Amino acid sequence: MTIPNMITIMRFVLVPAVVLAMLQAHWGWAFAGFLVAGISDGVDGFIARRYNQHSELGAYLDPMADKVLLVSVFVVMGFIGELPLWLVVTMVSRDALIICAVLLSTVMAHPVAMKPLFVSKANTAVQIVLAAVVLGELAFDLHLDPLRPALILLSGVLTVASAAAYLVGWLRHMSGYGEGSKPGT
Repeated sequence: MTIPNMITIMRFVLVPAVVLAMLQAHWGWAFAGFLVAGISDGVDGFIARRYNQHSELGAYLDPMADKVLLVSVFVVMGFIGELPLWLVVTMVSRDALIICAVLLSTVMAHPVAMKPLFVSKANTAVQIVLAAVVLGELAFDLHLDPLRPALILLSGVLTVASAAAYLVGWLRHMSGYGEGSKPGT
């Protein structure tokens, strides 16, 4: 197992710790765990590129670790009233849509190779910043009122745009339009 994959697995282990800290209102610990997960995401990517430690397993685990952490944090934030439920439902629905599309295309013997789109990367970046801002506000008793609503709106717009882009690409792939093309291309 490569070092980047071990770091990624550590990020999976951090998820329940961050969620538990949030549920017990230990905001400093939750913020620290989220920060460590974020930094380790950058570190494992750097090590994989610098030392040529790319692996197929890592290509699947790395984005999955990001998504598991973000979805878990967003669901808890929605549950405790720190994020609007419409945003949490939109985020989870987008991810479910993508997973169902990939599974359906595989079952129909027309597998689709999913590659991240720019709008999806921007969406993930905004979601990470939003989660960090909310956790930081709670951990350090800050009130970043103009920032949080703007990030919530931007995250909602990017989530819908990302879902639409993946859906259009998937429909093109499944219909044979642009045969061999990947969603989003």
